[in-house]
Amino acid sequence: MYRRATPRTQARTCTSVEAELARFRRAAAQAKEQLYEVQGRALSVAGEDTAAIFQAQQMILEDPTLLDAVEDQIRAGLDAEAALVQEIDRLAAMLAGLDGSYLRERASDVRDVGLRVLRLLTGIEEDSLPVSDSPIIVVAQDLSPSETAQLDRSVVLGFAIAKGGITSHTAILARGFGIPAVVGLGDSLLNEVPDGACVILDGGAGLLIVDPDAVTLDHYLHKIRLLAQREADASEVQTPGMTRDGHRIQVVANIGDVASVEQALALGAEGVGLLRTEFLFLDRKDLPDEDEQYLVYRALGTALGSRPLVIRTLDIGGDKPLPYLDLGQEANPSLGFRAIRVSLAYPELLKTQLRAILRAAVDADIKVMFPMVVTLDELQAVRECLEEARTELKRRGMACAESIEVGVMVEVPAAALTIPILARRVDFFSLGTNDLIQYTLAVDRNNERLGYLWDPLQPAVLYLIKKAIDDAHREGKWVGLCGEMASDLDAVPLLLGMGLDEFSVNPVAIPKVKALIRSLAFHDMQDLVERALQLPTAAAIRALVRETVVN
Repeated sequence: MYRRATPRTQARTCTSVEAELARFRRAAAQAKEQLYEVQGRALSVAGEDTAAIFQAQQMILEDPTLLDAVEDQIRAGLDAEAALVQEIDRLAAMLAGLDGSYLRERASDVRDVGLRVLRLLTGIEEDSLPVSDSPIIVVAQDLSPSETAQLDRSVVLGFAIAKGGITSHTAILARGFGIPAVVGLGDSLLNEVPDGACVILDGGAGLLIVDPDAVTLDHYLHKIRLLAQREADASEVQTPGMTRDGHRIQVVANIGDVASVEQALALGAEGVGLLRTEFLFLDRKDLPDEDEQYLVYRALGTALGSRPLVIRTLDIGGDKPLPYLDLGQEANPSLGFRAIRVSLAYPELLKTQLRAILRAAVDADIKVMFPMVVTLDELQAVRECLEEARTELKRRGMACAESIEVGVMVEVPAAALTIPILARRVDFFSLGTNDLIQYTLAVDRNNERLGYLWDPLQPAVLYLIKKAIDDAHREGKWVGLCGEMASDLDAVPLLLGMGLDEFSVNPVAIPKVKALIRSLAFHDMQDLVERALQLPTAAAIRALVRETVVN
């Protein structure tokens, strides 16, 4: 049982305002540096959705409203600890009282950031989560993003949490780090599970079973043995992705920095299906120039050898702002000025990136992919930018790829429904299901109150994905998928049966996805898809998959 210890503070009148201001500023700077390191680890291991949580926490420590309020309290006579606690409590309470789970998550982030700074001020180390010589399941009222990120996955088999929902930060982090979790079990949880109790945590079914009877225990032990066999199969990470009946599947990695490519290759990646180039543009005061980008892309291409590298052009806007590029405030940024729309509004920014990609593609299998394409006009415009970039390089006498494969992210229903039109100007498609699901279902994936709707196995989502894959194949184009759905072990059999050509997942998921694919027969999964698409609900479809495939 884990109960968070909060540093105790006792308000005292500060004797030197400047000394207290310096202490606070130093602690805030140290906290931001810590968060930057955690963000980097999360990005390399768990992907951009997970890392974005810690990027958002860094932004809290850059918010002049909060920082100025704390400093004003210090100038009014409070010490740094008391001033911080007062303003953090005030801001968190205000956010928690507003409508929408997104703002409630911001309140949780504010408290987590405040606790991090407070610990630095008081010199108290972060809480040590439970450790043991044998594997354990952590049971807690709640876990902050920072606490979740420090779980030792070699000891912690999973965790059960009283608070939260499937779209909470705790759940997002659990999925990203590959830790089974059940959240939202209710406030009575801590009273129902004594320390040292025998429990079964079924992350897929959302169950925590305390003191299971013999029949239940035998059932889960059998399931664990089957999964252990698949884990043993997962040790064959370098074998190609192929089904039992010889159907070949590419299993590649989503990465967001240079260091991650080594981890991805060690875990069996057959290439990189999504390079998020935002890491080159964030946490700096100006744009990276062409040479800087070129050197990074060339290094990645060299590390991959003959394996493919799909580079996504800059995807900013929405929840990913750049401090030195004013994109303005929007009421609904997810539907606003972002991704390819920003690139087309700043063509020189786009062409600089494209020139770097074309130079790196001379000696590597590099493909370029454009995010959030909706219309053929957008696609034609970015292709014109690509040709202009190539012409400019030739004019300068610089070596560049004479041809390069071009793809688009299918992230909105409009793109999924018009693939026969878009296929005229692309070589491949990649389904960005994180956004495609939320736009198809009109569900903000961060909205905890709508978690019951957020499910990649919703029939509407599956119909749309199958149509997209079928239409692309009719046009002779291959299709990948680079959203979280590609590593959802309930979704993998269905995607396989639909004919998906490439699974692009976070590196830590590669062994499990490969092992699952090797345990399946393609023709059986085609039959599974036909049966699944006759069912009316996501729950029924998920139950069918689990009856058919042990995962």
